[in-house]
Amino acid sequence: MEILMIVILIVSAVLHEFSHGYAAYLLGDPTAEMEGRLSLNPLVHLDPIGSVLLPLLLVLTQSPFILGWAKPVPYNPYNFKKRRSGELIVAIAGPASNLILALIFGLMLRFLELSVPITEVFYAIVIINILLMVFNMIPIPPLDGSKILFNILPYTQKTQEFRSRLERYGLFIFIFFLLFLWDYIFPIVLLIYNLIVG
Repeated sequence: MEILMIVILIVSAVLHEFSHGYAAYLLGDPTAEMEGRLSLNPLVHLDPIGSVLLPLLLVLTQSPFILGWAKPVPYNPYNFKKRRSGELIVAIAGPASNLILALIFGLMLRFLELSVPITEVFYAIVIINILLMVFNMIPIPPLDGSKILFNILPYTQKTQEFRSRLERYGLFIFIFFLLFLWDYIFPIVLLIYNLIVG
């Protein structure tokens, strides 16, 4: 089951990144396609640490959750007709793909009579995708939530200065979050799971 969870995580993270690239492509930016990243092939998206090392470490240490990421898909916001709304759509596309996967498999869990093995697989798909969605919505660079936040806030010098500082120290904030604030995230994941699955 542990290996299956890593596979589900990798596939979900790949779909997440593909969705960013595809949204950018639809908005007129060919960067991901030109760099060979507009693909569902996991090999072009795998990150050695986020896709392999961290998930394996979490599984081997019997962590109560599994987490990881794929390499961010590149895009050039200057190719969008409207830069801010384009960046916002591209940022939302990744978490939205995880929500859609969670809804599809969660509603099947809710309304269909499934065998125990299939139920366990579907449960893992739903939990992992909700986890990826919630995790990526945290407004800490380089997560999608920070891009969404700064494309919703008014474009002023103060917000841009704040964004610059946040991006400068984003890695340290991110590590602090993982070490000390993770317990506040999993209840949100379970709440969303219960809302979908019932």
